[in-house]
Amino acid sequence: MRYAMIMAGGSGTRLWPMSREGQPKQLIRFIHREDGSVVSLLQVAAERMAGIVEPERGYICTGERYREQILEGVPGMADARILGEPTPRDTVNAVAFAAAVFAKEDPAAVFAVLTADQMIAPVDVFNNAMDLGFRLVEEDDSRLVTFGITPTHPATGYGYIERGGPIGRADGPARDAAFGVERFVEKPPLEKAEAYLASGKFFWNSGMFVFHARRFLALYEKYLPENKEGMRRIAAAWGTPEQKQVLDAVYPTLKKTSVDYGIMEPSSGDPDVSIVGVAMAVKWLDVGSWPSYGETIGADADGNRSAGVRLAVHESRNNIVIGEGGADREHLVALVGCEGLVVVRTGRATLVMPREKAEALKALHGGLGEGDR
Repeated sequence: MRYAMIMAGGSGTRLWPMSREGQPKQLIRFIHREDGSVVSLLQVAAERMAGIVEPERGYICTGERYREQILEGVPGMADARILGEPTPRDTVNAVAFAAAVFAKEDPAAVFAVLTADQMIAPVDVFNNAMDLGFRLVEEDDSRLVTFGITPTHPATGYGYIERGGPIGRADGPARDAAFGVERFVEKPPLEKAEAYLASGKFFWNSGMFVFHARRFLALYEKYLPENKEGMRRIAAAWGTPEQKQVLDAVYPTLKKTSVDYGIMEPSSGDPDVSIVGVAMAVKWLDVGSWPSYGETIGADADGNRSAGVRLAVHESRNNIVIGEGGADREHLVALVGCEGLVVVRTGRATLVMPREKAEALKALHGGLGEGDR
C-alpha cells in the first residue's frame, strides 16, 4: 500500500520572531488565502498529502512537544498518525522512523516523504508527479525516487540534481518526466548556479522522495550501521506497551545526518540501487526565510508586500511588512523613503532588516537570550 509522511521538525530560525521556541515555522498561521482564511504551512502540506494517499495512511513526523498543537491545528489528523520524535535527530532518522512503522504494518509499503514548508501549485501536477514516483518504486523496489523542480533563476540556496538518461517502463502520461540521476550537487556558488541554469540539465532538489520502506531500512542499516540496533529496537516496540519508553530511550542515541548525506549520496554508487528523478513542473516556493515568505503575498505597484497589519508608504519600494494578524491587524506600519526592508512585528519582538541580510538572521537568533528565541 501507499503511505506518506510529512517531515515537520524544522525550527525556522530564519523566520524569527514569528517562529520561536514552542512555535516552529510550520505551525505559524501566516499563509493568507484568497478566501480570507489564514492557515499554517503544515495545514497546507497536510491538504496536499490527502490528495496522494488515503487519510488513514498519511502521517506527520515532528517533535513530540508539538503533538497537541498539530492535533488542534491540522484538521483530520489523528493522534496515532503523529510520529513524535523525543528530540530532533535530522532527516535520515525521521525517514527511517516512518519506514520502520510502515514496514511493520505492511511489508510491501511504499511511502512518500514530503516537506512541511513548501508552497506548490498547481496541485494536480504535484499529484501526477507523486503518482509516477509511487509507480516507479512499485515496479522496482531498488529505485530511490527524488523530485526535481525546474529552476527559474540561478539560486545558490538550493541543492541541485543533474539529469541523466531515460529509464524504462513506468507507463503513463507522465512517463517522460522520469530520468536517471547523474549526481547531486549541494548549494553552488553563483557562477556554477548560472551554468546549471543555462545547461537545462539541472533541477532544484525539492527534498521530497518515494521509497520502499523495507528497502530504505536495509540501506539505512548498510550506511549507518551504528543506528541499526537502535532502529530495530524502536520497530520491535512499536505498537506495544513499551513503545514510548523505548523510543524515548533509544531515539536520542541515533547518529544525526540528513537523508541526502546518509542515504542518497552513498546510494549513487551502489550497483544494487538506482536513483531516479521525476521532474515536477510546478510553481515551487521553499518558505524558509522572510524574502521567500514575501512571495506568498501579493505586491502593490511599488513592490511592497504586507500581511497581518495595515501599511502606509511614501516613496518606498520593495518592502515586506508582516504582523501576527488578529487584534494586531489594525496596527498601522508606516514607511517613508524605505527600500528593500523586511519588517516583522509581533507582540514579543520587532525585526527590521534589509532583505539581502536575511541569511544573517540565523546568526542573530543564535545570540539571543533563551527567553527571546
